[in-house]
Amino acid sequence: MSNADYYGNIGDMRRFDIICPCHFGLEAVLKREIQELGYDIARTEDGRVIFHGDPDAVVRANIYLRTAERVLIDCAEFAAYTFDELFEGIKAVEWEAYIPRNGRFWVRKASSVNSKLFSPRDIQAIVKKAMVDHLSGVYGITHFEEDGDEYPVRIFINKDHVTVGLDTTGASLHKRGYRPESTEAPIAENLAAALIMLTPWKRDRILVDPFCGSGTFPIEAAMMAADMAPGMHRSFQ
Repeated sequence: MSNADYYGNIGDMRRFDIICPCHFGLEAVLKREIQELGYDIARTEDGRVIFHGDPDAVVRANIYLRTAERVLIDCAEFAAYTFDELFEGIKAVEWEAYIPRNGRFWVRKASSVNSKLFSPRDIQAIVKKAMVDHLSGVYGITHFEEDGDEYPVRIFINKDHVTVGLDTTGASLHKRGYRPESTEAPIAENLAAALIMLTPWKRDRILVDPFCGSGTFPIEAAMMAADMAPGMHRSFQ
């Protein structure tokens, strides 16, 4: 699935919030990357940066960000203390703006921290049911073929605050596409890129990695020096 698959549904939405999760402690590095792409930061939270953007921003973030883990469209945020409140909050989302009649949609991941709703499996089931209920009313059908493009959803609940994100990335962005096989205990590519960005190294300087294992640091530095977009040669499925 390419990021362009989302355009037919969100093309009329000029601007929205885009969520970019990252490794904890590296929010400032990711924030700087996003600002260098020309986008306004909405807010920074532990382990993620949220910025304002349009459909083009979704694609550019997926292609150019070196330190993000993935790119999510912020579909909704609300408080939920019970499964009924979760159901109604999800049902109220205008899912037709994102998911077409034949779209395949499911909850790829649900996580909960310090919240009354804590069972990922139950959260996933309730969210899927609410999405089906809403889209059934919009499209006038009770059975969805789900034979079209994929629209995975991620649910984050932190202190009873629900964030609903539409995943545009697929496999994590640390998978650049240049390493089809992994060695033992390799460092994640996006983490390596972030650590390089925290050093004084510049493209006109020599970079030496005396403990080079799978070559992640030299490869990421070489890509930076060559202005090679990290997502240019990877799949987004």
